[in-house]
Amino acid sequence: MALLKPYEPYITILKKQKQKKLGFLGKYQQQQKFKLYRDRGVTVISLNESRRLIIKVGSALLADEEGNLRVKWIDELVADAAELFHNGTEIIIVSSGAIAVGRRILGLAAGPRNRALRLEESQAAAATGQVRLAHSWQEALARHNLLAAQILLTTEDTENRRRYLNARSTITTLLKLGVVPIINENDTVATEEIRFGDNDRLAARVAQMISADTCIILSDIDGLYTADPSKTDNANHIDQVHSITSDIEKMAGSTSNDDGSGGMITKIEAARIAMQAGCRLVISDGRIKRPLRSIDEGARCTWFVAEAEPMTARKRWIAGSLNPVGTVYIDPGAAKALVSGNSLLPAGVVRVEGNFDRGDPVIISNDKGIEMARGLSAYSSDDVNRIRGLKSNQTEEVLGYRGREEIIHRDDLIISKL
Repeated sequence: MALLKPYEPYITILKKQKQKKLGFLGKYQQQQKFKLYRDRGVTVISLNESRRLIIKVGSALLADEEGNLRVKWIDELVADAAELFHNGTEIIIVSSGAIAVGRRILGLAAGPRNRALRLEESQAAAATGQVRLAHSWQEALARHNLLAAQILLTTEDTENRRRYLNARSTITTLLKLGVVPIINENDTVATEEIRFGDNDRLAARVAQMISADTCIILSDIDGLYTADPSKTDNANHIDQVHSITSDIEKMAGSTSNDDGSGGMITKIEAARIAMQAGCRLVISDGRIKRPLRSIDEGARCTWFVAEAEPMTARKRWIAGSLNPVGTVYIDPGAAKALVSGNSLLPAGVVRVEGNFDRGDPVIISNDKGIEMARGLSAYSSDDVNRIRGLKSNQTEEVLGYRGREEIIHRDDLIISKL
């Protein structure tokens, strides 16, 4: 297949032996599978096929050098995101820009040539700018009848298992309710020692947390090159990456960009995190009009392709990367339910061994003491002991609060080889 020119529309829908060339999403509503054919005849999934899509937007795209929000650009991005949303894709936006916007509002020197802010000034700017930024996203989404919710995270929210489960539950609940979460690092409380430092890796961690299948990093460069294209005439663009090798890392080190605090190296690190979680990641130029539309119309970008599906990767992580700290014993009825793909409910629990907290990995054993599954507990060992054998609607009276219906959700559970 001939190489595509940049931004040339070329979405091919396979329908038996018939092919059609289409423009952007929504022009073909017959539920056929969309496949995007790009350079070198490589097949890449269309964004319209994404079940759960994360869009990371850098500071340099959201605000100019003076800290003024690019409202028109935000509207164009949201128009693309809204069309995907209304076609069935869940949307999460990871947004930078709070400090850049806040420092202008507070009268602090703005722009790359001005002095760096002290930590307390950065945090004050973040607190001020976050309100303005969230309002802009809210207004843009409202024009497409979409609701926005703001979530501020720190590294501890993705590394501490209890807080990880809390954050994951909040985000997935918002998605089920049809809300678009707007996520940013909580710069008002995060110090240098506990910061992500860039939203590229934050976006990848969120993708890992909620089992997203696609993550788009909108930048000021259209992907990965073999060398810095601004300095080398023979720099070649890389269309697809299936593994983060040492050669890929070297390419990232040779490519510079001015997208906020995250350069190409952090984007490669984000791609590694996403791919390990079964999430494909795209680095694309966000400076163009309708940036999501452009990706689906064949704009030059780099796809980092995951070998496994998000849930498969998550199950592997639970099965092989975590050390269980306790055991939950279940009755035959619960064992049968788990094998059938259901969650573990309190009624099926017989007894508990070990001390564990909410979010900790545990072994699930049958009534004969044989391990049959592993998973992440939604309750501490003390609380599991208190509600074991009860129906889900009886646990609130015992615990004094309304917890989750299941002790271990099926998404947090992997059946062992029996």
